[in-house]
Amino acid sequence: MPRSGTADLTLHGGHVPPWLLNRMKGLALPMVEAIIQEHGKAGFIERMAHPFWFQSFGTVIGMDWNSSGVTTTVLKVLKQVITPVSKQLGIYVCGGKGKHSLKTPQELLNVGMQTGLNGDELAKASKLSAKVDNTALQDGFQLYIHNFLVTDEGDWTVVQQGMNNKNGKARRYHWHSGSVSNFIKEPHAAVCGENQGKILNLVHKNAENTQNSILEITKEHPDKIAKELPHLIVPSYHNIKAKDVDLKRMGSILWLAQENETQKFEDLLLLKGLGPRTLQSLTLVSEVIYGTPSRFSDPARFAFAHGGKDATPFPVPTKVYDKTISTMKTAVEKAKIGHSDKLKAIKKLSEMAQRAEKDFVPNQNFEALVRKENQESHKYGGRSVFGYAKPPKGRQLDLFED
Repeated sequence: MPRSGTADLTLHGGHVPPWLLNRMKGLALPMVEAIIQEHGKAGFIERMAHPFWFQSFGTVIGMDWNSSGVTTTVLKVLKQVITPVSKQLGIYVCGGKGKHSLKTPQELLNVGMQTGLNGDELAKASKLSAKVDNTALQDGFQLYIHNFLVTDEGDWTVVQQGMNNKNGKARRYHWHSGSVSNFIKEPHAAVCGENQGKILNLVHKNAENTQNSILEITKEHPDKIAKELPHLIVPSYHNIKAKDVDLKRMGSILWLAQENETQKFEDLLLLKGLGPRTLQSLTLVSEVIYGTPSRFSDPARFAFAHGGKDATPFPVPTKVYDKTISTMKTAVEKAKIGHSDKLKAIKKLSEMAQRAEKDFVPNQNFEALVRKENQESHKYGGRSVFGYAKPPKGRQLDLFED
């Protein structure tokens, strides 16, 4: 059974501005469609249960890389873009934040009526997963987000998040069904949020069904469970530092994105005309679509696709974002009618960047990269909640200087 994990996130207030939310929706749907074409419906649902992939997906579409808002935004965006085409995709997104989470069981009953799935069992799985994370696990976090994603074949993932008002932290939990015929057997869980430093797998691997999982978890002392499970350190500070990014992976992407390098490869000729900055974003998007789970240990790297609404690590390059959306939409639409060459070229971007990593030696100029992105932000329509980026004047302050 694939294992997931946990992380604690900082609670962040505020909303995603409409100019960014609309772009997130514009990119999310073709990404989902490309993932389904490559990995199938079950493959997409399984990825949603992987905490680091989920964080990387949220980061590549422009959400703050380590905030609790990643959970809310990703699930909101996916529900809005998938719901109108649920029947075509075979994927349904139920639940939401606050009072919308309470509607999940009824929404699942409706899904059952539309698909022929057992809506009662889906609703039961929804309630049990919430009960485990909210009650059976006494970790101080009270759920306020609960989403249930399910395919028309019965594969499902639960993503839910709890809040701890005492320490200002949030914790995200992931569950995944292990079987279509017995969907409550061997679910795996994950929890994501700002770093207390630990990523925990909350699922007992020998559980036969969700009910038995609850019993097993409540019998064990929390300290024993935590010690036996793998963990990942997720930083609590907001600015991205060199240690948060795999510089070998990042460097190979920057190398490949250079137009003079890209044009050397016949496989990438269909992407001719895209500038280096768009290719950088497109390569990171490609990684999220086609990369294996081991590739998402540094979700901060994906912030170098489209920045963040609060200008961390740099303002959102709206012109680049729009070009990425256009390229992805065109590639996916052509693939639907049998012309998949452009989509294959996008896949090649991540494959070639990975191959380049073997011989690539990073130069450790991470701060220079961040500074360059900020100084050139105005060229790409850089925008954040603070307004549009402006051309630099005089000496630029290093973002990592005191």
